[in-house]
Amino acid sequence: MDVTSRSATDNAAAFDAHHDDVFGRIATRYDVLCDLFSLGIHRLWKRRVARCIAEESWDTLLDGATGTGHIVQHILAHASTRDRRVIASDISPKMLAIAERRLASHRDRVELRLLDAESMPAIADASVDAYSISLGLKICDRRRALSEAFRVLKPGGRLIVLEASTIAWAPLHRAYLAYMSLCMPALGWLATGGDASAYRYLLQGVREFPSAEALAREIAGHGFTDVRFERLSLGIVAIHVGRKPGGAR
Repeated sequence: MDVTSRSATDNAAAFDAHHDDVFGRIATRYDVLCDLFSLGIHRLWKRRVARCIAEESWDTLLDGATGTGHIVQHILAHASTRDRRVIASDISPKMLAIAERRLASHRDRVELRLLDAESMPAIADASVDAYSISLGLKICDRRRALSEAFRVLKPGGRLIVLEASTIAWAPLHRAYLAYMSLCMPALGWLATGGDASAYRYLLQGVREFPSAEALAREIAGHGFTDVRFERLSLGIVAIHVGRKPGGAR
C-alpha cells in the first residue's frame, strides 16, 4: 500500500520505511535526537517500560522497533531475565548495527533480526511469549503491527507498548504540542544537518497519535484482553499492556 493512501488512523506519521530510509540516515544521531526532543525524559520512560517488560512472565520476548537497543539493554539488566531469550528486531540495518554493538555482552541471550513490524513472515504463529514495541507504533501502520503482534504471540502471551499519548488536561496538551512544533524543527535541523524528514515524521506522529483510552480500545479491538495503561510524564507517553486470550493466566 502506498503511504499516501494510508489513513491517519492507521499510520499517525504517514511514514513508510520502504520509501524513506530516514532512520538509516540518522542512526548515529538517533539517541542524541531523543535526548534533545524529550529533554532527556525518554530515558526514564525506557527504564520504566523495561522494568514492566521484565516483570511479565515470558521465556522468549520479541521486541519490535528495537532501534539502537537501549530498552533491550535495560530489560537484560534485570536479574529476572537472566535465563530468558530476546529477539531484538528492527527494519533499519543501521539501527540494528548500533544495537548489536550495544548488546554485545549479551550475545548468548539476544538474537538480532531485520524485521518489519507490519509483516513478519519469518516469525511463526504463536511462537513467542511476549511482544513489545516502544515508540514505534506512531511511525507504522498500527492495524497491521498489532495484528502481527497478536499472530506471533502464544495464547496467554503478553503485549507491552510504550508510545506517545495525550496529556489529559487539554490546555497543557496544546501547550506541549506548541512547544514541539516550535522546538523540534529547530533542534532537528541542527542535529541532523538539515534533514527535515528526521523530525517531520516524528512530530506528525506525536500530533496524530490517539489518546491512551483510544489506543486501549484499538488494542482490545484486535482481540487482546485485560488491556490496561499507565500514563507517564502527565500523559506525554503511556505504557499499554494486554493479553492474548487462552493459555495460563
